[in-house]
Amino acid sequence: MNAATSLTANREAPHPRRPRVWLRLILVLALVGLVGGGLIAMHRFKSGILKQVSASIIAQLPTVATAKASLRDWQPQLNATGTLRAINGADLSAEVSGIVDELHFESGDEVAAGTLLLRLRPNDDDAKLQQLQATADLDNITYQRDLKQLSAQGVSQATVDTDAGTLRSARAQVAAQQAVMAEKFVRAPFAGKLGLRQVDLGQYLSAGTKIVTLQSLDPIYIDFYVPQQTLGQIHPGSPVTVRADGLSGQSFPGEVTAINAQADSSSRMVQIRATLKNPDHALLPGMYATATVASGAPQKLITIPQSAVSYNPYGSLVYLLRPDGVDAGGKPKLIAKQQFVTTGAARGDQVAILKGIAEGDTVVTAGQIKLRNDVAVLVDDKVQPTNDANPAPIDQ
Repeated sequence: MNAATSLTANREAPHPRRPRVWLRLILVLALVGLVGGGLIAMHRFKSGILKQVSASIIAQLPTVATAKASLRDWQPQLNATGTLRAINGADLSAEVSGIVDELHFESGDEVAAGTLLLRLRPNDDDAKLQQLQATADLDNITYQRDLKQLSAQGVSQATVDTDAGTLRSARAQVAAQQAVMAEKFVRAPFAGKLGLRQVDLGQYLSAGTKIVTLQSLDPIYIDFYVPQQTLGQIHPGSPVTVRADGLSGQSFPGEVTAINAQADSSSRMVQIRATLKNPDHALLPGMYATATVASGAPQKLITIPQSAVSYNPYGSLVYLLRPDGVDAGGKPKLIAKQQFVTTGAARGDQVAILKGIAEGDTVVTAGQIKLRNDVAVLVDDKVQPTNDANPAPIDQ
């Protein structure tokens, strides 16, 4: 009885270890929660770091400017430097010595042909002319009288012949004196523009002393030289465009009017002369100018800005942009590829490409110094190098 009672009592008593099991379970769950939270926080931290690194990498990518290779009409041209000269130009001077008695012009005047510019003091020229003219008149009277007497056989034929010779001599002396007097008048031999006056009123001039320069400015010539190999590309009538330093933005059209009949034996160059219109007299004789002569028919060539080409001893190259998937942000990724090219003639800011790239290719025009082959780049075309076939200098 006591044993049964003792067994029943033992079954009804609570287990002393059950609270510890629950405590351990709670601790395990708490630990799992902490580990899970730490993993989530670490993942978020890692994602943030990756985003920062990706943004930093993108920010450090080289930034370049680009342009499209385009197919354009390319007119073959020959460029040469030349010198401008007037169609008519002369330094005027008096043929005889004397003192300047009259001045009829000012520096820079436009004058017509035959305009009186200067007169030297006549001195006794008029008196000599009157004396010689009186002698000639008297000889003429004598000749006419003897001629009438000859018909009446009052004088011999020899007397009449002598009278005729004397009259011709007297008239010749009159003409000579008139020529001497005319030499003291300086007139414009052709229409044009006068330069700076070099003499003053009352000044004594020796024969041949420069008085003023006279230049006919419209039209005007330009003389330049080209190699003998290019003669087949130039002929009279070939269009010419001329530009001169100091006249930025202005071009003067003209055409070839003459080709020299011989080449320079030392340089093998041939002189070409073109005629230009110069209505504003902007071009002056003696100026240095650049002549561009159109030669041959226009061609279709691929052109790019000259700034896109890197000229090297081993060849010329450009950087082309090619797509290369997407970046970490899901945007299209571009990489730079080196491409060797064969360049042709250059004109202004442009250069013709004969081989190496195709129409529509994207070339790097600025920022090449930061590039290497297969490097990723960022494109910013807000600022572009000039790309003009006929650039005009601008003072800034």
